[in-house]
Amino acid sequence: MREQLSPAPVPGDLPRANDLEQAFQDHSNLVFRTAYRITGNAADAEDALQTVFLRLSRRDASAAVMENPESYLRRAAVNVALDIVRSKQIARSVPIEDAPARNLTEPSGEISREMKECIRRALAQLNHRDAEVFTMRFFEGHENPEIARLLGISQVHVAVILHRARRQLQKEVRSYMGGRS
Repeated sequence: MREQLSPAPVPGDLPRANDLEQAFQDHSNLVFRTAYRITGNAADAEDALQTVFLRLSRRDASAAVMENPESYLRRAAVNVALDIVRSKQIARSVPIEDAPARNLTEPSGEISREMKECIRRALAQLNHRDAEVFTMRFFEGHENPEIARLLGISQVHVAVILHRARRQLQKEVRSYMGGRS
């Protein structure tokens, strides 16, 4: 019986099974940081990191070639982190009369932990693309042209997504604050 050889690596493709460790070494910090900025919790970011690379290890060999592994993994991290935030929202639902009083800022003037959690919950309500663009711009500090390049979309599209995401988040935060702005 003739032995079948693995196909040669394709430029731009993420490494297959035996090179998964190298992909992890090259991109795990990016995945962790992206997930952490969304979840605000190191344990949840670690869970997201593990989930992203576990899914990558299970990726079908016949799947399409990824043009930009960094962009693919960032998007995967955003999606998994949002799923984690959404699942915790469902698990932590409490009746309104049992909800604690709102303290939106700390004495130092910084945004309170509760308000940060509100923003995370609001971010989880956005669709994946909007949340990814918002995260890249406001959590990771990328400028619009860079976001457009990384995601393969126009700068105008980035601006539209950011405008739409900010309006949605403002609406969610106002609702959280009881209509105050």
